[in-house]
Amino acid sequence: MRLPHFSRALGVLAVATVCGTAGAQNAGPQGGVEGDFEMKNFKFTDGSTLPVLRIHYTTLGRPKKDAGGVVRNAVLILHGTTGNGRGFLGRNFGGELFNAGQPLDTASHFIVMPDGIGTGKSSKPSDGLHAKFPRYGYEDMITAQYRLLTEGLGVNHLKLVMGTSMGAMHTWMWGERYPDFMDALMPLASAPTQIAGRNRMFRQIVSKAIREDPDWNNGDYTKPPRSLVTAATIIWIMTSSPLQQHKQAPTRDMADSVIDRYIDQRVQTTDANDFLFQYEASRDYDPSVALEKIKAPLVAVNSADDVVNPPELGLMEKLMPRVKRGKYILIPTSDLTRGHGTHSQAALWKQYLVDLLKEAERN
Repeated sequence: MRLPHFSRALGVLAVATVCGTAGAQNAGPQGGVEGDFEMKNFKFTDGSTLPVLRIHYTTLGRPKKDAGGVVRNAVLILHGTTGNGRGFLGRNFGGELFNAGQPLDTASHFIVMPDGIGTGKSSKPSDGLHAKFPRYGYEDMITAQYRLLTEGLGVNHLKLVMGTSMGAMHTWMWGERYPDFMDALMPLASAPTQIAGRNRMFRQIVSKAIREDPDWNNGDYTKPPRSLVTAATIIWIMTSSPLQQHKQAPTRDMADSVIDRYIDQRVQTTDANDFLFQYEASRDYDPSVALEKIKAPLVAVNSADDVVNPPELGLMEKLMPRVKRGKYILIPTSDLTRGHGTHSQAALWKQYLVDLLKEAERN
């Protein structure tokens, strides 16, 4: 096995230790150590099997074990629906958390940021199978993440599981499936219940727009289907902030220019099959049936201007009492919030992370 390359990431040394069958490492342009973990004959919950499932990942820092051989400093960070692990290296997220003296300083933490099934550099429909790719769900994605950690990276315990949007939903699932595996949990922008109402409706709009488009051709298209315009637009509306978008485009002509530019770029850089499968993967999500299984202290953070998880539904107030050590934080709408995207503005919620980690250390 080739030794990993070393690089400076966000001002700290990024090193990864790889065990099991994880592949060779390469330092990315923004720092961090990248690798691939391959699982042969991976069986999905729908009964289908993929001969080789590849999970790409980025790591920062080194894993550290205690006298009993338990890793005590590993942090799993999970991205949103169309994102990837390296998205966390940006200034607004990693710049607030990973630097020296920050809550997840990589001098003392081992950060693992995987690309979920169907996203980033992990196995996905656009690799060649198109619509014949297994119809994976969130359960499959959690299984792959767990195997990456335990079989690929030799991580047998997590200090923290945290995630944004889809990654937040995965965080709830991690707390239920592996309740003794982590010390703390922090889901950002989510609700621990089956996706319903408008949240489900907009996902159905995305799915039906693509699947019923003749240009999609059962996944075997030769150019981007026109339905991507509809799909991309509804996602933009649901995840953006009215306040911020009005600031960006305060006139009619500016608004037309902004949305036209966004749609053009999104359509040209998005694979319709990948996009479709990513949004359909949420169909098996419903942690509300087992919230009592969560043992670790948990802090759930949402923002008041999040249209995907609107606070007026009262879901969090109803469900959080069932989480033994759970706490719910609602960030008020302000000039600093970004609607659903507030989950990536770490400056707004990192003090809650600091408090959560201190609570976990006391127990």
